Amino acid sequence: MTPQEQLQYEKALKRVKKIKGFYSHAIVYVVINIMIIIINIQNLKSGESYFKLENFFTAFFWGIGLLAHGLSTFGGEFLFGTNWEERKIQELMEKEKKEQQKWQ
Repeated sequence: MTPQEQLQYEKALKRVKKIKGFYSHAIVYVVINIMIIIINIQNLKSGESYFKLENFFTAFFWGIGLLAHGLSTFGGEFLFGTNWEERKIQELMEKEKKEQQKWQ
């Protein structure tokens, strides 16, 4: 494998692990929240409604975390455009080079 192919492979492997991590997070979110719903329904008193704010705290706040995880996994290109990371690295390297030249 050439060095370029090795870099591409490592980048793809990192991306796959990130996607796998998100899917695992999503599955755990669904399973745990279903369990919470079942427990809450079993603990309802006669005539009590399930639709109370306290029954949705976990799903809501954990859902915000899951959304953030999804955006970090899939939204990077959407938010930053293609090759944003490489462009930003080049920009910072050029800025550092100019600062070094200024002090010499």
